[in-house]
Amino acid sequence: MTNNCVQLARRIPVPDAVPTVAVNPVTLPAPDRGLPLQLRVTAPLHGDAVAIVLLSHGGGSSHYLVSKDGYSPLVDFYASHGFAVIQPTHLSSPGGGLGLDTGAPGHPLFWRSRIDDFTLILDNLNAIEAQAPVVAGRLDPTRIAVVGHSAGGNTASVLLGARATDPASGTVLDLRDPRISAGVLLASTGSAEGMTDTMRERYSELAADFAHLTTPTLVVYGDEDDNPAATTRGADWHAEPYHRSPGADALLTLPGAKHYLGGIMGYSLAETDDEDPERLAVTQRATWAYLRSALHDGDPAWQQASEAIHSNPSLGQVRTK
Repeated sequence: MTNNCVQLARRIPVPDAVPTVAVNPVTLPAPDRGLPLQLRVTAPLHGDAVAIVLLSHGGGSSHYLVSKDGYSPLVDFYASHGFAVIQPTHLSSPGGGLGLDTGAPGHPLFWRSRIDDFTLILDNLNAIEAQAPVVAGRLDPTRIAVVGHSAGGNTASVLLGARATDPASGTVLDLRDPRISAGVLLASTGSAEGMTDTMRERYSELAADFAHLTTPTLVVYGDEDDNPAATTRGADWHAEPYHRSPGADALLTLPGAKHYLGGIMGYSLAETDDEDPERLAVTQRATWAYLRSALHDGDPAWQQASEAIHSNPSLGQVRTK
């Protein structure tokens, strides 16, 4: 559907949208997880060797969209432009997980379970295809990226190579998944040093060492995404994965954007603090372009997107290494 509210962002080129199909739910047994893992799979209706985008949701007050059923503005865009998107409902979800069970091990973030969800998905792509025959034989397991928003950005960063510390044992963990070859971090968490004392004490598992994040990654943040309860460093805290890692090779700063980057979590969602169709379109198009070029050698989409943004600075600012 053409969005008449979007004008300037159309200067970031993308191909025409194609029809998509979604299969929901797809369920994977997970005996040690507490609940089976439920997924949504959204993909182009036609085409083969379709690259895979894994999407890790964040938190928030929404009853329904903190799950496999959220982030439609991103999912619809990615799928209609050639990607197969696989969304799990993490255990932190209040509606579909154990987010309301304060006694559940790992509550409230279920940090390690989030990472294990993606290992389970990638270990069971054949089982996913069996439950979603419309994509059977069409997914390309050699082209996989991960996208994460907010706490989901922390999950994604660990899968991309950032070192994490087990909150129970203090052991430093390397949980990078070599099957994932690119990533996008959206309004992700930054360093432990940038957290408030309360944030660091309550969510110590979010501490990450980005020096080991070596997988190509785009970091996206809004220059007005300042949450004094989470960080002492203002909006720039969300840019730290770019500045502190060798793999994060691109940074997109969105002027005026807050935590939902124009509305990525849902259409006309009351929780969105900066709904703006133009800004959302920049987020959609730029992240798609980065993923397209990262997963398809020689594809010019990211170069073209970067040039369009440089030529129209009101859309954002791109920095690269």
